[in-house]
Amino acid sequence: MIDFLLHVDERLVAIVNWAGPWSYAVLFAIIFAETGFVVTPFLPGDSLHFAAGALAATGLFDIRILVPVLIVAAIAGNTVNYSIGARVARAFLSGNDQQIRGPLGRFVKPKHVHEAHAFFLKHGGKAVTLAQFVPIVRTFLPFVAGGAGMPYTAFLTYNAIGAIAWVGICAGAGYLFGNIPVVKENFELVVLGIVGVSVLPILIEFVKMRRARA
Repeated sequence: MIDFLLHVDERLVAIVNWAGPWSYAVLFAIIFAETGFVVTPFLPGDSLHFAAGALAATGLFDIRILVPVLIVAAIAGNTVNYSIGARVARAFLSGNDQQIRGPLGRFVKPKHVHEAHAFFLKHGGKAVTLAQFVPIVRTFLPFVAGGAGMPYTAFLTYNAIGAIAWVGICAGAGYLFGNIPVVKENFELVVLGIVGVSVLPILIEFVKMRRARA
């Protein structure tokens, strides 16, 4: 997975060579899984959007198809995640630190759920939009929103805004800047930079929490 992340542009080229027009479906599946299932927060999101946008600038993808496909994938994934959370997230939010039984309990860390819940409580409904730009949190936030009983119409509105902004900014940045020579020649460093910027909010919140407890 780390190799895929650092060489996501090369992997996308391989996917296109293998799947042809169906490569859009592969991208849809990756983003849908990353946002839709709480057991797959490790899948690439920001870096995949950036790389796909950069490849669209070379003609490998059609940006007019790519962006809508990624947006729909994010909205659909978040909606499925919300629906799952509405049914089972209460077990994680009950305050009981015991291991949750069942398949989710094996793969989902209660710590991640509680962090997403704290993010949700702090930012309210707009957390659904903001979480799209924070790895791991964006996978667990819809799950938490469903478990917290957030009205679906409100969730869907914030979900759509977040998905459009997330894909538009990340894929748009790749489309505009991904093929600049210095960026193309140092793509691995750019990907690491994207990941670093993405996790920065988590680090800031962690430092604040540690200081509050001290």
